[in-house]
Amino acid sequence: MPQDLLSPREIEIATAYAQGETYGKIASRLGIAPTTVRTHLATIYRKLGVSSKLDLHAHLIGDATPAQESTDFAAVISELALSLEEALSRERALAEVLRIISRSRGETDAVVSSILGHALELCEAEFGILFDYHGHKSFEATHDRGIPDAFRDWLTAQGAFVVGPRTGLGRVVSGQAPVNIFDVRAEEIFRSADPLRWATAYLGGARSFVAIPMMSGKGLAGAFTIYRQSVRPFSATAVALAQSFADQSVIALENARLFAALKDGVAPQ
Repeated sequence: MPQDLLSPREIEIATAYAQGETYGKIASRLGIAPTTVRTHLATIYRKLGVSSKLDLHAHLIGDATPAQESTDFAAVISELALSLEEALSRERALAEVLRIISRSRGETDAVVSSILGHALELCEAEFGILFDYHGHKSFEATHDRGIPDAFRDWLTAQGAFVVGPRTGLGRVVSGQAPVNIFDVRAEEIFRSADPLRWATAYLGGARSFVAIPMMSGKGLAGAFTIYRQSVRPFSATAVALAQSFADQSVIALENARLFAALKDGVAPQ
C-alpha cells in the first residue's frame, strides 16, 4: 500500500498531483517551492515504481501491482516519466493559447492574461508583466497577471517611462535577447537607487526574473517579463518556454491590430 511506502507529506502531494493539481498550486497550498514539489514527486514515482500520473492514481486507490524494490533503474524511469508529463503540459498550454488567440477577435486583454497565466504556471513564477516598447528606451506596462497592487499602482502612475541601460528592460533594448536576472538585489544597479529596480524589489517583492524581448519583424515591440519572489533563477528550459509565450503574445497583439484596422476599414500598415 502507498501508505506503507510514503510519508504523510508524500501522500498529500501524490494525491493532489494525481487529482490534477499543478506543481505551482500544490506548492502554494503547502508553502513550499514548486521545485520541492517536483523533488517529492520524483521520490514518490521511484518508491511506487510508477511511470505516469494515471499509474500513480491507480496505486493511490489500491488498483495496482505493489512496487518492486527501488533501484537505480526505477529512479531513471521516474525522472523520464515526470519530464514527459511536463513536456505534455507545455504542449497543451501552447495549444490552448493558440486556440484562444484564434478565437479572440481582437480582444487582447483576456488573451494576454491567459498567456501570462500559463507562463506563470509552467515557469513557476508569481507574477508577470507585458511592457509595450515606445522607442528610445521607453516602456509602458500594459498587461499584468498576479502583480502586487503596490507595484501595479507604481507602474500605472509612471505611464510610459524611460529605463536605465543597466535595468533588465534596458538590456533587452540593447541586446534584443532574453535577460535572466538571478537576484535583483545582488546587482550593482540595486544599490544605485534606480527607480525601476527599487520598485521591482520593494513594491513587487521580486528576487529572480527574466525579461524576454517581443520582436515584431526586425523591431522590438515590447518585453515579456515574469518574476519569482524568492531567489530561484530561471533555468534555460524556463527561459525558452517564456520565449514561446512571448512569441504568442506578439501574435495576439498583431492580430488585435489587424482586426481593429479591418473593423475601421483601414488598410493594415
